[in-house]
Amino acid sequence: MVMMTGSLAVRGTVVWLTPQQGGRVSGPPEPDYDYDYTATAYLPPRTPEDGQAGIALRHFSPGAWRTPIDGILVPAKGNRAQQVIPGCIVIITEGVRPVGILTVEEVNALAPDGTPVVAAAPTYEAAVEMPPVAAEPPYRHSTAAARWASKHASDDAPPQTAAV
Repeated sequence: MVMMTGSLAVRGTVVWLTPQQGGRVSGPPEPDYDYDYTATAYLPPRTPEDGQAGIALRHFSPGAWRTPIDGILVPAKGNRAQQVIPGCIVIITEGVRPVGILTVEEVNALAPDGTPVVAAAPTYEAAVEMPPVAAEPPYRHSTAAARWASKHASDDAPPQTAAV
């Protein structure tokens, strides 16, 4: 989970809206190997007015209405932090008009030099302390459990053989 207070690298799947849905009249943008596709975006429940961010997209299939994509989200100055996690939705806009929907699958913070910052996850052993092992079995209300846990004089008696 990452709070977007600085630029974030995201990877996911984008679905471009058709012109009938209010999307781009020219259809999905064509990738250019020299330039990234740049637009604006926001994360619901925010709107373009109170949560707009810049977005740059690359590595997507030309002419595809649905395609995997890599991108960089850059928050606008003065906007509050927004939580960006795998599974969240980013609405891609041109101005305030939605033109695409990006489902985030992976997110990484970016260092000032543009390289992804990957935080090490805590180890399971460091997060869990094992309770000490009890010397006696725990108290149980069950009669059957009490029979197995208790000691009786008949436990020391020799086994009986069946008479024939």
